[in-house]
Amino acid sequence: MSTTITVEGMTCGHCEQTVEEALHGVSGVTDATADREAEQARVNGDADVTALLQAVEDTGYTAHT
Repeated sequence: MSTTITVEGMTCGHCEQTVEEALHGVSGVTDATADREAEQARVNGDADVTALLQAVEDTGYTAHT
């Protein structure tokens, strides 16, 4: 399953990496890719959407579906 979430506040490649690492830490995530220009992250796997949003929020970015 693929989920796309909106991530606000990413301004550089390091930001993308931080978001990707946070998403990879969520149980059920098999792959995660962040795109600062699109303000989105695409996540593959069967992770709970609430857990994905919380992981991004915990890194200091704003996330929503």
